[in-house]
Amino acid sequence: MIGKIHKQMSHDSWLFSKMATPEYTPFVFLLLLFQSSVWGFPSCHATKPGMLNVHLVPHTHDDVGWLKTVDQYFYGDRNDIQHAGVQYILDSVVDQLLKNPDRRFIYVETAFFYRWWKQQTDDMQNTVKQLVNEGRLEFVNGGWCMSDEATTHYSAVIDQMTMGLRFLNDTFGHCGRPRVAWHIDPFGHAREHASMFAQMGYDGFFFGRLDYQDRNRRMVAREQEMLWRASESLTPPMADLFTGILPNGYNPPEGFCWDQSCDDPPIRDDPDLEDYNVDDVVTRFLHIAHGQALVYKTNHIIMTMGSDFQYENANLWYKNLDKLIRYVNQMQSNGSEVNVLYSTPSCYLQELHRANLTWPLKGDDFFPYADSAHDFWTGYFTSRPALKRYERISNSYLQTCKQLEVLGGPISRKGPFGAGDSETLSKCLVYTLSSHSSAMAVAQHHDAVSGTEKQHVANDYARKLANGWAHCQVLVSNTLSSLSGSSAPRVYCEHLNISVCPLTETSKKFSVNVYNPLARPVSWPVRLPVNGTAYRISDAKGKAVDSQVELLLVRTTYSLSTLLSLSLSISLYPSLSLSISLYPSLSLSISLYPSLSLSISLYPSLSLSISLYPSLSLTPSYSLYPSIIISPSQSFSPQPSSLLSLCASIVTLRDFLSSLFCVCLSRYNASDGNNSESIQMSGAYIFRPNTSTPFIISKTNSVVQEVRQWFSPWVSQVVRLYTDSRALELEWTVGPVPIGDDLGKEVISRLDSSINSSGVFYTDSNGREMLQRRKDYRPTWNLRQSEPIAGNYYPINSRAYIKDDKDQLTVVTDRSQGGGSIQDGSLEIMLHRRLLYDDVRGVGEPLNEMSDIYPEGLVVRGRHLLSLSPPATAADTHRPLAQEVVLQPLITFTDGELHPSTRLEFSGLQAVLPPAVHLLTVSQWDQDTVLLRLEHQYQASESKEHSQPVTVNLQVTSSPWRYAPSCSVSGRDSQSPTSVPELANDQSLWLSNYELTASIGCK
Repeated sequence: MIGKIHKQMSHDSWLFSKMATPEYTPFVFLLLLFQSSVWGFPSCHATKPGMLNVHLVPHTHDDVGWLKTVDQYFYGDRNDIQHAGVQYILDSVVDQLLKNPDRRFIYVETAFFYRWWKQQTDDMQNTVKQLVNEGRLEFVNGGWCMSDEATTHYSAVIDQMTMGLRFLNDTFGHCGRPRVAWHIDPFGHAREHASMFAQMGYDGFFFGRLDYQDRNRRMVAREQEMLWRASESLTPPMADLFTGILPNGYNPPEGFCWDQSCDDPPIRDDPDLEDYNVDDVVTRFLHIAHGQALVYKTNHIIMTMGSDFQYENANLWYKNLDKLIRYVNQMQSNGSEVNVLYSTPSCYLQELHRANLTWPLKGDDFFPYADSAHDFWTGYFTSRPALKRYERISNSYLQTCKQLEVLGGPISRKGPFGAGDSETLSKCLVYTLSSHSSAMAVAQHHDAVSGTEKQHVANDYARKLANGWAHCQVLVSNTLSSLSGSSAPRVYCEHLNISVCPLTETSKKFSVNVYNPLARPVSWPVRLPVNGTAYRISDAKGKAVDSQVELLLVRTTYSLSTLLSLSLSISLYPSLSLSISLYPSLSLSISLYPSLSLSISLYPSLSLSISLYPSLSLTPSYSLYPSIIISPSQSFSPQPSSLLSLCASIVTLRDFLSSLFCVCLSRYNASDGNNSESIQMSGAYIFRPNTSTPFIISKTNSVVQEVRQWFSPWVSQVVRLYTDSRALELEWTVGPVPIGDDLGKEVISRLDSSINSSGVFYTDSNGREMLQRRKDYRPTWNLRQSEPIAGNYYPINSRAYIKDDKDQLTVVTDRSQGGGSIQDGSLEIMLHRRLLYDDVRGVGEPLNEMSDIYPEGLVVRGRHLLSLSPPATAADTHRPLAQEVVLQPLITFTDGELHPSTRLEFSGLQAVLPPAVHLLTVSQWDQDTVLLRLEHQYQASESKEHSQPVTVNLQVTSSPWRYAPSCSVSGRDSQSPTSVPELANDQSLWLSNYELTASIGCK
């Protein structure tokens, strides 16, 4: 069982005591399970008051995939690409730490350390534990990887952090607890990451990259260390985090790199040799140290001594560092006031705390990041859009798998379809690198979902996700079989996004099984390729439900073909599984698992007449244009040159105010570097168009409720509006992007409206809080804008919006993308990128995705959901809508008729959770305990109804959990009404506004 949590630290251990978190800190991760009263600051070397203390931090930065795959990096394979072998780094570092007790080392990537650890003997493991206990080997950050901050969703970040931190806790106890977040390489930094780190209980956060203009200003003002107030909704200091910017990115000072990969000369300290250089080394180092001290605030400065995959021969580094410390400190006898010591980030942070200074406050984020006037790292917000979508849907699969593991119990892990698990890393389960949890954790790496890796590495990430899902499919099949009482094999159609499902296309009778992972009802459209021309559907009570088969036109680069598609819209209750049986031209029986009241409606794509909002009755003056109707007997062959787009008048539910907006697909031609201002090319990292004006692919004024549009042979769009939906669906398909003109292209979808946005727009931070953006503006410095398009792009993880006093237009995305508001009343979102040049940021190849399936170039399909609402109520729509897209229902199939005894409905919840509460995590913690995470998902003041504190009843007699478990809360805010470390069964859980929640252990 997850025990009670107290943050027990001595007074000196509280960093920045004026801003310390309360005794019971709300948190998401399991980090605060670790006690911290024993190990820590006593292991720090003494500093010297009155002197400039230089903290040398030996480290290695080990990408969990980039130029090589994870496996290749660990084993040191494919050194023809890059010389790097992580197993040898750890071997060498441990050996060198044992030779001198003064030496220190920090390590970050738990994914690699875990692999290395499990290969060690008991004696070596005990030796490493001693190094950790003595503070000579310190873990920082502690997640499975160092996650990207622009393109990751907070729920996936939570899981990968939990995975790494739990391994460290299980292995090393409280001495393995990371005290510092360490994101030295991500390409910009999200406020939500800082908020999560603060709520986890980290003492500080260090990173290496920020905009060059911001850094220059901060250096002059000596503001490279600050307090980051990382939430507008959480009461300070709940999301306050001390943050420091490292002086050299994460590299050593120039001339002081002593790795085998470096060319700097070693310290030659034999005075009898002609090339004796100690005096020169000491002089250069003192000069660098004094120069660095001028741009920081205290008499303590930090230097990172290491870089990418360094310390494979750690003796080179430590032998020279030992000499550097000795000879620089010897100068103190001659009046030098510089003291050099081995250190760690937490020891450095302790000294900053003891300085008892006031630090500047930071309230926004660190996006976008530019390292020069024309070099904005905003392209990776969209790079590899197919991988970004696969990562997002894989996260949905994983959360569903975890839930069904809990609902199914032991039979889910070992049942009629074999052995499977979601790999929640409990003590009773084996850590496996092929699990879905591990694959998802690795995918959060800042060169994975970011799209900034080599092509063969991207393929490896996708393969790992596919293999992990295969493990989960066994578990899902076992659970659904147990809950339904049906032993029929489950079929997983993973290509429904391209209207491919062999079972539904060939079978005469089959069942559709749907599971809703959310803790509230949702309505979800289901579209299936079929071979029948007519279907009748009845719900679980035998009531007939309308259905229709539609004729779809599928256009490829070379031809136009047709297929039949069955459209369904299903209402699902929380944690519900449901099954629908389909028979061509027959009556349909439908089976459901969960306490679901099923309501199914089928809508044809080509014959449709619907009102926009369920309670809105349109008078003739508000009527929409008629649908395009195409019967099977009619032919429809749009000319390749025809340009279609959608401009629709949407009427709001409340006051019937209309706002005209247009959806236009356009493209930027990418810079090839042949430019008078800069030779920078557009690439995997960098977005740099060769003009500020996009080329229009489509633009017209047809107004329809649903239409299939072909703008060119490589760009098409389907616009859908479902009954009872408060969002318009835009399904876009882009590719293969033509490059016959030797120009790379970056395709965007632009929404133009009459909204008076005044240059202001809003984007989400990792799927949680919304941040205000302003064109050509940065809150913390006076921006000199040199790239009017790329310099105004921001990461959009799940949604973005523009608004004025009357209307708010929100776009919900199905993956992370980049976008901005270049014109007033306009939002543009980048969909796809195909580039012909490398941007010289290390990956060494152009972003030109092709495969055996798509030899002419990658084809990508996705969805945008558009809602138009009054600003005061817009969050009531876009918050739950974004969650539905992130955690979408899982659809499986069984062939043939359902057995008469099949259970048609099942739900894991007895009651729906309050609208403001999101069920973030349900997973098996160990054999007897379930980890349950709840969050308040509304931001302060964004919803009159839901931006309020909420109480969740955990009483056994009325628990929302069907099995009425006994629950205990692992950590709480001491100011909350129920500020107890454990909740008795007659108590309630109180969540303040936008609180990322306590973790609850339930038996």
